[in-house]
Amino acid sequence: MSVYKKIMVTGGGAVAGTGLRSVMGEYPEKEFFLPSSKDCNLLDFEATKKYVADLKPDAIIHFAAISGGLQLTIDHPASVMRDNILMNFSILEAARNVGTPKVLMTLSGAVYPLNVEIPIKEESMHGGYPHEANYGYAFAKRLIDPTIKAYRHEYGMSVVGMVPDAILGPRSNFDPKSSTAIPALIRRFYENKEGSAPLVVWGDGSPLRQVTSDQDVARIAVWMIDNYDEAQVLNIGTMEEISIKDAAYLIADFLGIDPGRITFDTTKPAGQYRKATDNSRFLKLSGFKYASIRDTIKRAVDYFVANYPDANKLRL
Repeated sequence: MSVYKKIMVTGGGAVAGTGLRSVMGEYPEKEFFLPSSKDCNLLDFEATKKYVADLKPDAIIHFAAISGGLQLTIDHPASVMRDNILMNFSILEAARNVGTPKVLMTLSGAVYPLNVEIPIKEESMHGGYPHEANYGYAFAKRLIDPTIKAYRHEYGMSVVGMVPDAILGPRSNFDPKSSTAIPALIRRFYENKEGSAPLVVWGDGSPLRQVTSDQDVARIAVWMIDNYDEAQVLNIGTMEEISIKDAAYLIADFLGIDPGRITFDTTKPAGQYRKATDNSRFLKLSGFKYASIRDTIKRAVDYFVANYPDANKLRL
């Protein structure tokens, strides 16, 4: 039986936190607390410390982050870096001051350098510069790795870290101006479902993407709290990949769209060909079984169709 029964979860309204809300019933022995930013402003250390001190959780899962697509990180690299770093240290310092037994920090696939061997191993994290358009966010997340080691060494804290890849679920970012490829395709295909006009996909559709279910990320987070206590951060995304082309045809099939309407504009950039991370360390320890990418995409499509155009639920 886990000693971590009372768990605070930051970022409860975003994609990973929503995934956790949907699987909480699988852990009847645990009690989860998912404060909003009004309940606990993570940019305010004193407010964060007071919330954690009042709650006295056995563990904290830190999902919260400032992110919103490349345009945000291009226009506001300093703000994105500052606010993510402040939130990370607010949680860690609150946990240290209160004596919270366990903390899980969440990194991002953005931490890895551009020119790195695929599939990407955890050791590659500090071997080069991240994508220039995303460096503020990437370095804020990358800093978590040495921070975990430092807090474990100096304060003896049980702090661990996980590195997810792209997370897909009901609270994904479907905003076409800032979302990643698959959520953007879901929205655009649905909004142009009627008629016979071509549905244009940039590039030739060959780039490959890993997409992990929000529910799987949530389950892995709970596993990390209960079963892992090492300084080494772990890649935890699925190793299954899907091409942009196959994802487009799959979404069209789920929406009942004639696949013949899909065209590929090879004059447009296709994006990075492959970003796969190596989850072998995590799998060796956990034996975790992931939902298929097909099922993960279908769940996101079904939610989008059922809730469109509710702006709050679609996280615009």
